[in-house]
Amino acid sequence: MRILIAPNAFKGTLTAGEAGAAAARGVKRVCGAEVEALRPALGGKILRARVEGPLGEKITARWLLAGRTAVIEMAEASGLSLLGAGRLRPLDATTRGVGQLMAAAARKGAREIIVGLGGSASNDGGAGCAEAFGFGLLDPRGKPIARGARGLAALASVSSGKTGELFKGVKVTGLADVRNPLCGRLGSARVFGPQKGAGPREVEFIRKALLNYARVLKKCLRVDVSTLPGGAAAGGLGAGLAAFFGAGLEDGAAFVLERAGFEKKLAGADLLITGEGCFDRQTFYGKAPGAALAAAARLGKPAIVVCGISRLENKRELGRRGVFGLIKTGLSPSPAEAVEAAVRRDLPALLGLLA
Repeated sequence: MRILIAPNAFKGTLTAGEAGAAAARGVKRVCGAEVEALRPALGGKILRARVEGPLGEKITARWLLAGRTAVIEMAEASGLSLLGAGRLRPLDATTRGVGQLMAAAARKGAREIIVGLGGSASNDGGAGCAEAFGFGLLDPRGKPIARGARGLAALASVSSGKTGELFKGVKVTGLADVRNPLCGRLGSARVFGPQKGAGPREVEFIRKALLNYARVLKKCLRVDVSTLPGGAAAGGLGAGLAAFFGAGLEDGAAFVLERAGFEKKLAGADLLITGEGCFDRQTFYGKAPGAALAAAARLGKPAIVVCGISRLENKRELGRRGVFGLIKTGLSPSPAEAVEAAVRRDLPALLGLLA
C-alpha cells in the first residue's frame, strides 16, 4: 500500500511538516506501507530576520528563499500565536514585521515574493507592511498615522516615500484561504475582528477605519480594494498587498498543492492522510485539507483526516465530503507525540475496513 500524507499546520502547535512527519512515524509503526509526506516543491533554505512583532516588540521571524523566490508566512511576524490571550490589542497590532521581511527578501535578490495570509493578530489592512517598506501614510497635518487599525481612521494621504528601487521588478503574490472583501457586511472587521479580540465597539471602529483607508487608497493610488475578493485576508493585508505592491491574490490551498505536485503524487497513492488542528466546515472553504479531500474524491482515493478535534461527526456528511475515517488526537502538551500515538491506535482498524 502507498500512503500520501499531506496535512495542514495544527495551528499554534505543529507546522504542516511536523504534523506530516509525526503521522508518517505512526504509519510506519503500524504497517509496512510506502509512505510519502508531501513536502514543499520549492526547496531552498530557511532564513531568519529580526523584525517587529504585532505590538512592536523585536522578534526573530523565519522565511524561505529558493533561488529568486521568497516565501513569507505573515503569521511569523504578525500572527496571533505571538500574543497570549491577554495581550490581544486589535486596534494597535500591526503588519510592520511583514513589510520588513519583504524588504529583507528584496535585498537578498528575491524577484518573486509569496506571502501566506492567515493567522494574523492585526486589523491594519496592510498599512504597517507598506510603511515598513517605505510608503508614507499621513494624517491631515502630514504626520505619520498611528500604528494598527487605530491610525487608519485619521489617514488622509499616501506617498511613495522611500520605496526607491528596492521593489522594482518584484512580483508579489498573496495566498488567501478566504474570499471575503475588505469592506462590507462580510468584510474584515465584522467577520474576523472578533477572532483578534475586537469587541462590538472595536469592530465598528475598525469597520469605519477600513472604509476610510479604502477611500484614501482609491484617491491616492487609483486602486479600489474595498470589494476585492480575498482583500479581508490577514486583517486586510490582502487588500494592502494588492494596493501597494500590485499583488495578485490566489487561492492558497490550490497554489500550494499545485506547486507541490499534489495531484500527480495522489494519483499514484492508495490512501490519503490529511488533517489540521480543528476539522470543521471551515476546512472546506479555501483550506488545504479541504482541497486535498476534494482531489481525493475526484480521483476515487480513500482519505483519512487526522485532527486535534473534529466538529464534523455525522458519517453521512463525512462520506459526502470524501472522508473515509477520522483520527482524533485530542488536546495534548506533546502534540507531535499525540499525532503519532493516535495514528498507531486508530489506523489498523481503518485499514481493516479498507481491505
